[in-house]
Amino acid sequence: MDKPVRIFIVEDEPRIARFLQIELDHEGFETAIESNGTRAFERIMQENYDLVLLDVMLPGMDGMTICKKVREVTDIPIIMLTARDDVEDKVAGLDLGADDYITKPFAMEELLARIRNALRKHTAVKSEPPIEECLRVKDLAMYPRRYEVEVGGEPVHLTKKEYSLLEYLLRNKRTVLTRDQILQEVWGYDYSGDTNVVDVYIRYLRAKLDDRFHEKFIYTIRGVGYAIKE
Repeated sequence: MDKPVRIFIVEDEPRIARFLQIELDHEGFETAIESNGTRAFERIMQENYDLVLLDVMLPGMDGMTICKKVREVTDIPIIMLTARDDVEDKVAGLDLGADDYITKPFAMEELLARIRNALRKHTAVKSEPPIEECLRVKDLAMYPRRYEVEVGGEPVHLTKKEYSLLEYLLRNKRTVLTRDQILQEVWGYDYSGDTNVVDVYIRYLRAKLDDRFHEKFIYTIRGVGYAIKE
C-alpha cells in the first residue's frame, strides 16, 4: 500500500493550523504542524515531508527566508500561505523558489487543487530520466554512463585504463595534472609499478586521439605534467 503524502503545515495562528490539519487529514494526507520558523526550517531539513505549506509571517525565521534556505538544498514542493496580497510579495516568494502562492482567506477546495498540482509536477520532474553527462573538449565527447568516446561523431575505442586516464583529464580540463596525481587517481595509491606508465598511456591516448584526428587534445607542460585544453 502506498504511504500517505506527508504535508508540513508551518503556521503560527493555531486556529488556521488546526483547521488545515483537520481538512488535510480528512483528505487522506499525513500532517504535522510547526508555529516557529526556526524550528520549522530545522524540521524540514531533518524530517521527510512531501510538501510544505509555509506561512510568510512567522516568529523566529520568516517564510521567505525559510523558502530561500530550503531551496539551497532540496526541491520539496512549497506553497506559500499569507494574508498579504501584494504582487511584490508573490513575485518574491516565487523568485525564491516557491512552487505556488495562495492568499488568505482561501477556499479549501482551491488549496487542495494547488497541493495536488504541486505534487503532480514534482513527481513528473522526478520521473524524468536524468540528463546524460557529457564531458567535452573541442570535437571530443565522452559519455561516462555509456562508457563511450567519440571525436566529431566518430567512435574511439579505448582500453579501460585509457578511458580512466582520459576521463580524469577531462574532469580536470585546463588544469595541469602532475604524473603523481594521475598515477594516484588512475592507478591507485598502492600502485607499485613503473612511474613511467603515465607517459606510456599518454602516448597511447595521443595515438588514438591527437594523431588519428590531427587535433591536439593533450598538452605536455614541461617539468610539471599534462593537461587537456580547448
